[in-house]
Amino acid sequence: MRLYRGKVTLIAEDIVTMLVADGDIEVAAEMVDEVQLDVEAVLNEYRRLDREIMEKAKDMIAARGLDYSHTTRVKRRLAEQQGFGIDDKAYDYIITQLLEVVLHTRNIEEVFADDNTMRRKMRDAIRKHAELDDDLDRQVKARIKNLQEGTGNYDIEYERVMGNLRRQKGLET
Repeated sequence: MRLYRGKVTLIAEDIVTMLVADGDIEVAAEMVDEVQLDVEAVLNEYRRLDREIMEKAKDMIAARGLDYSHTTRVKRRLAEQQGFGIDDKAYDYIITQLLEVVLHTRNIEEVFADDNTMRRKMRDAIRKHAELDDDLDRQVKARIKNLQEGTGNYDIEYERVMGNLRRQKGLET
């Protein structure tokens, strides 16, 4: 799963709005923005850790003189060692962090729903935004398949092609 900076606010809004509207959490009207910022903080921290692990993987590959095709495998191993969720495990990792925030923040007055209910709703909100991004990700990778993943050229071209696709589809955020 790839979590884009432009989607963080939208996902946070969806999660908080849904939990409040469904009566799963009780939040004072003046604190809704603070709860949303709490959720955004979790999502932004996930993005930061993901970038950090990717950079470590690239550094390890460069230091060992390995081919950049090993990047994904090294990143997966580093993430596993740190207890960080990537790929399929990203949802569970993020949702666990979000539940911790919901249960421990002072900005939420009361939590009425059980963990599984909130977990399902949070997953749906994140998935709604991530599925579109996963589809775009597949299209971008198909267009730049001639480049080696993990290289600087790959990263630059990936961002360029992704930006073009997002503009073409009217998805600029």
